[in-house]
Parts: sequence; C-alpha cells; structure tokens
Amino acid sequence: MIKLENLSKTFIKDGNKIEVLRGLNYEIEKGQSLAVLGVSGSGKSTLIHILGTLDHPSDGHLFINGVNVFEWEEKKIALFRNSTIGFIFQFNNLLPEFDALENTMMPALIGGINKKEAHQKALQLLTEVGLEHRIRHKPGELSGGEQQRVAIARALVMDPEILLADEPTGDLDTETGKKIEDVLIKLNETKKITLVVVTHNTLLAERMSGSIGLRDGKIYDYK
Repeated sequence: MIKLENLSKTFIKDGNKIEVLRGLNYEIEKGQSLAVLGVSGSGKSTLIHILGTLDHPSDGHLFINGVNVFEWEEKKIALFRNSTIGFIFQFNNLLPEFDALENTMMPALIGGINKKEAHQKALQLLTEVGLEHRIRHKPGELSGGEQQRVAIARALVMDPEILLADEPTGDLDTETGKKIEDVLIKLNETKKITLVVVTHNTLLAERMSGSIGLRDGKIYDYK
C-alpha cells in the first residue's frame, strides 16, 4: 500500500543543513494500523506530511499503490490527495464560520461532488461518529472531542484508502482522547482503512497492529 524507499528530508536553517529524515525504508500494508512514536523534533510530523503528499522528500521515493507519487505534477498530486488520503490533526483546523455539516462536506464539494450527495455523505458520517444531533453547531459551540469527531468525519467524506492522524488526541483530556481512539480503531477495523497515527501515547500504540519509532531521523522497531 505505502512504501518508503531511501526517503530523506533535509532543511536548511541559518545556513545549516538539518537532516530530519535519513534514508527511510519501510512498507505499510493495506488495512494496517500503524503508530509512529518519538520525542518532539524526531521527524514524526514531517514524515506524516510526506506520506500525505503535503510535503516533498529531499531524496528517495514514496510509492502508494505501486505509484511513485512525487513523479506527478502538483495538480495531479493534489487531486490524488483529495480522493485517496484523509487527514486528522491535533488542532482540528475546522472552519469557524461553518457548522459541523458544512465543515464535513467541504472536501467533497472541493472534489466536485454535487451538493446533495455531499450533504447525504456528511450526514451519514456525522451520525456514525455520534454527532447527528450537533450537525448545525459551529466549532465554537462544540467541545474539543466533538470538534475532533467532526474532523474525523471530514477526513472520511471522500472515502479515502488512507487515514493519517497527527497527534489526534494530544489536545484532549484522557477520557475524551480514549473515545477518539476508539473511533479511529473501529474505523480501521470496519472500513479496512490504512491508518497511520503519530502519537506520544504508548497505550494507543499498543492498540495498533504495528508501531515504529523515529530517532535521529531513522526508523526503529518500537515493540
């Protein structure tokens, strides 16, 4: 499903070369759930941004379904990203002027799906995450956990094959975070979505089918 081949990422800051990722080689199977752990600054977010085609590697290749995606032009990459990959971030990035239903519909409308179909899909997903009674509430009227559920629904509205989550429970209390974890694990199990989660939470990592760590820009087996 996802294959990293000698993948590296380097930044230049104040004239200094900073190697964040160094020659990563790894394969993530279709339908797998994978936790990525590591201390702050270890490159976890950089890795997930590259997996999601939001950032380009400095060297090496990313294959998704056997395709070297960074050989495509940017427009094709963007279309692929919108149709194939769903994102959940620690800070949910919901648009404050739109309600839960409208936020969930947004990627579908951008993807060219008609408004009626997008509405129906968004309503179905918000129901699945237990927010059918909150669809007309704006983010400021929702709790942190409810906002993250909207973000999950939004990430799923295009029926992605891959779901990437960057510290999805990092801004939530323990009980609420556990509920979000349950939603993610259930989605992986029932929809067979390939799930990659960047987390500091070792208990969440233990619930995943696999886990890796990042240290000094390299992958090591966490378990």
